[in-house]
Amino acid sequence: MTPRSEPLLWLQLIGFGVLPLEALLLLLVLAGSDPGPLPGLERLLCWAIGALAPALLLVRRPADVWSLLLLQTPLKGRRDLQRRLSRLQATPALALATAGGAALGLPLLWWIDRQAAVASPVSPFSACPRLVALLLAALLLALMLWQWQQLLQSLWLLSRKTETVSGTPPLSLAELEQQRLCLGLPLLLPEPLTLQEPSIVPPVAVEPEQRTEEAEGADLDQQVP
Repeated sequence: MTPRSEPLLWLQLIGFGVLPLEALLLLLVLAGSDPGPLPGLERLLCWAIGALAPALLLVRRPADVWSLLLLQTPLKGRRDLQRRLSRLQATPALALATAGGAALGLPLLWWIDRQAAVASPVSPFSACPRLVALLLAALLLALMLWQWQQLLQSLWLLSRKTETVSGTPPLSLAELEQQRLCLGLPLLLPEPLTLQEPSIVPPVAVEPEQRTEEAEGADLDQQVP
């Protein structure tokens, strides 16, 4: 079995399309209320609650790659391959990428909040107080950071070679509970994907058809009048 046979790794790649939609929702949320007297301070506090604090948690305990936030694969029902891949999540590169995603959240929030006035006529949160809008924005930032880490982890694990995964010891159930952030109801039990290797047909040498001397002589006799 290879990492590419795990369907949840492919489902996590939906984040490519969901993240822009969440950024649009963030614009609509912030467009529903006017900034206060200190908009810069409001943005910093919103970013600290929605991105910085979750990033510190996710660097220490990465999001469980077998969790879709609302649903997850039961710990006791995880295959040996899944627990091996869970150990490969703990790499400095992924932790650094998570921290980078949190850092990018600040200029994103800053820019969206400054441009939010253009979406105020179509915002469904027009009667929303500023404090509530900032709390919703912080929740969206935390969700975007979760999906950002899941997206990067899935790409990382899908690119691992089978030999690397086979040589990695699996995480125990106790280690999974202590070292990974496992959220969601334990109801996901997808079967592994069946991947068919492309069959290579060896080339067959076809010998050219050779005519006998008698047949060639008969053809020449017919051509001569």
